[in-house]
Amino acid sequence: MEDEEAAAVLKAVGRQIKLWREAAGLKQTELGDAIGYGGDMVSAVERGTRIPKPDFLDKTDEVTGAGGKVSAMKKDVEEARYPKKVRDLAKLEDDAVDLGAYASHHIHGLLQTPEYARGLYAMRRPPYTEDEIDRHVAARLARKSIFERTPHPQITFVQEEVTLRRPIGGRMVLRRQLEHLLEIGKLRHVALQVMPTDREDHAGMGGSLQLLKFTGGKTLGHLEVQFLSRLITEPREVQTLEMNYGMIRAQALTPQESLAYIEKVLEWET
Repeated sequence: MEDEEAAAVLKAVGRQIKLWREAAGLKQTELGDAIGYGGDMVSAVERGTRIPKPDFLDKTDEVTGAGGKVSAMKKDVEEARYPKKVRDLAKLEDDAVDLGAYASHHIHGLLQTPEYARGLYAMRRPPYTEDEIDRHVAARLARKSIFERTPHPQITFVQEEVTLRRPIGGRMVLRRQLEHLLEIGKLRHVALQVMPTDREDHAGMGGSLQLLKFTGGKTLGHLEVQFLSRLITEPREVQTLEMNYGMIRAQALTPQESLAYIEKVLEWET
C-alpha cells in the first residue's frame, strides 16, 4: 500500500468484513463462492492487502446480513483506492475557484479519457500491476468532477502541440482523446489553448505546471515530474509560476484558434 492513511482504512474495512463473515458462520472460501470471488481474494481483502470493489462490498453485505454496514464503507474504500498525492491534489482542486495548467509531455490529467489514462500508466517503468493501473486510472477520472461543480470554477489549459500528436494508447485512443478535447474546450467555463511547436519564444521550457486560486485570493502552484509531486506555497515562487503561465497563454494560440487546430489534427488522424 502506498501510504499509511489508505492502508489503515483498508485494514479497518478488512477487519469488519472478517467479523461479519465469522458472525455468519462462513469460511473465506464459502463467502467467496457466495459472492463470486475466490477465497484468496476474500483473504487478501480481510488482511487489507487488496482493495475490494463496490460489488464485493455489496454482495458481502447481503450474504452476511450486515444490513448495509459493509456497503456503507464503499466511499471510504473508493477514496483509499487513490494514491495520497492524488487525494491531496483533488481536495485542492475541489476548493479552487480558478485553475490553470500547462502540459508539455502528455494531455493534462483532467482532460484525459479513461483509455488515454490507461495507456499512459501502462507505459510506466518499472511497470505497474493491473490493479495499480486500475487504481491510478480511477483516481484520475475522479478528479474530473471539477468540470461539473456549481458554481463553475474558471479553468484554463495550455497543451503543447506535440501532445496532440503523440498516440498514447494507439491511434484510436488518440482520436477519441482529441474528440474529448473539443467537447471540453466548448464548455463556457473552460478555455483550452495550444502552444505551437514553431514558437521561437516559449515561457514553458521549465516544464508542466498548475496554478490553483482560492476564495480570498490565495494561490498555490503544483509541479509534478517523474515520481515527484510538489506543492508550491512560497509567495515568490507562486508569483513566478503565475508570470510564466501568463506568458505561456499569451504565446499560445487563442482558444478559438486552438479548437480549430485540434479539429485539423483530428482530420489528419482520420
